[in-house]
Amino acid sequence: MKKYLSAVCLIILIALIAFTLSHKPNHKTVLLNVAYDVIRDFYQDYNPWFLQQTGLQDQLSISQSHGGASKQAIAVASGLPADVVTLTQSSDIDILVNKGLVATDWQQQYPNNASPFGSVMVLLVKKGNPKHIQDWSDLARPDVKVILPNPKTSANGRFAYLTLLAYAQRHFADAPQQQQFLQQVLANVPILEAGARGATISFTQRQMGDVLIAPENEAALASKAIGDSFDLVYPSLTLYTPVFVAEVVKNTQHNHTAHYAQQYLQTLWSPAAQQLAAKHYFRPVDQQVAKQYQASFPAIEQLDANQTFGSWQQINAEHFADNGLFDRLYIAAQAEKTR
Repeated sequence: MKKYLSAVCLIILIALIAFTLSHKPNHKTVLLNVAYDVIRDFYQDYNPWFLQQTGLQDQLSISQSHGGASKQAIAVASGLPADVVTLTQSSDIDILVNKGLVATDWQQQYPNNASPFGSVMVLLVKKGNPKHIQDWSDLARPDVKVILPNPKTSANGRFAYLTLLAYAQRHFADAPQQQQFLQQVLANVPILEAGARGATISFTQRQMGDVLIAPENEAALASKAIGDSFDLVYPSLTLYTPVFVAEVVKNTQHNHTAHYAQQYLQTLWSPAAQQLAAKHYFRPVDQQVAKQYQASFPAIEQLDANQTFGSWQQINAEHFADNGLFDRLYIAAQAEKTR
């Protein structure tokens, strides 16, 4: 726990330094967007585009902080002065609601429950797919090493785990068989990175593992950015991973940035921003843009985490709390490897 809190404190310190340095002598207003790991590439393009489109270049500067979703939420709850947040799990934003930082009706303030686009969990394999990995069942084979983010610190790690569980529930008759499948997959995991980007780096740059479980946007970006070295595999089913945004009202009131924050978020639903999201391999919610980029997003059975497993409160309590099912299965898997 001390190690985890130290990591959160480090996130806050680094972000505060960046936030302070971004205050230029010309007294621009600074908007801080605290976001999960693998949306950074989208915002690197969106932020300057937004400033140009709105003519706010001389008035506004946008700073970013990225990391594992849960760590980011805790950092904001602990004092990181975010004006807006971008996270992939509604319960992480609800942490901020409970702290009085975000409005209770945050999902009603923007279209589509405050989710401008989303992704799905897919598999990234080495070019030519030498291990012939086609579906989630292949990840339980003893000859396959699996890379995924830590579900304790990464929302995408939780979506990866829950997708495996959804597959197990469909293909195995009872809970012991389903848990045995999950344990077999976890036994094949050599390292758990704190965030999805760290997991991608371990797989694509450090050459660890045979397959990476990642959101489609991250897997597609990696496969395109690192030459002709990787292939995407679309499994038989997946979980949809929404991208949620919210204004941190307590901070925007204090910083006098509410107007900027609301304009910044609302513009995410504009056709041009939806096209930019699609170019970054996020599945847009604008139906016209979705049709335009239909070839980029293969059809796949998409499950909703809450419809499949219940509320995030239920999911977290059963699977991701200390000594929850994930902890028990992971510890058992590691113990099995040492025998």
